[in-house]
Amino acid sequence: MTKLCERFQPSPTTRCASLGLLALRLVAGVAFVHHGWGKIQDPFHWMGPDAAIPGFFQALAAVSEFGGGLAWVVGLLVPLASFGVACTMGVAVWTHLIVRGDPFVGKGASYELALLYFCVALLLLLGGPGKLSVDRLVFGERK
Repeated sequence: MTKLCERFQPSPTTRCASLGLLALRLVAGVAFVHHGWGKIQDPFHWMGPDAAIPGFFQALAAVSEFGGGLAWVVGLLVPLASFGVACTMGVAVWTHLIVRGDPFVGKGASYELALLYFCVALLLLLGGPGKLSVDRLVFGERK
């Protein structure tokens, strides 16, 4: 149990870096709450009746977007939320880049936003939420 709690302890960061992480968490978190809101209303069927993705995986995406966004905003369980968001955005990048062949940036569908969110999730997963988070209050800071 101690090892699990250690995973939620933020890495030591400077005050300036923590402010930057807070700004990133707030903006990306609000965006994800917005993206996930419609999905969480019907988590098992938000892709429509003819979707090739099973309802269970649709629900995982809905929870990771909406719940992960809330977690980022509050700064609670950020590594877990970031893992879920990274998985969801990894699938989105794969779908747009490999399956559909969409461009990185362009008119219409592209994968740059999903890749950007993947990188934000990776940063928060590996670097933690910073000093200005509920994770730090609850779990303390890594030594």
